Amino acid sequence: MHRHLSIAVLAAVSALAVAGTYSAASATERVQDSYCLQGRQSGYPGNCEFSSYQQCMATASGTNEGCGINPMRAYAPQRRAMHFSR
Repeated sequence: MHRHLSIAVLAAVSALAVAGTYSAASATERVQDSYCLQGRQSGYPGNCEFSSYQQCMATASGTNEGCGINPMRAYAPQRRAMHFSR
């Protein structure tokens, strides 16, 4: 009986660990956008929450930071649209 309970607890903990990893990865994906705030404080690639260069530069204004293209998007494989003909 004790062995079955231990196995059930281990399975539950494993399932929660996998679910936590999955949700953290999807949250990271949502934050990534086209432009990154970069510099000594932000690092590289930096804070990549900006969809436009103007948004990024407005945030960088008054700091010693700059903006650049998000390398995760710039060097990602291009997605091709699938065209189906009938």
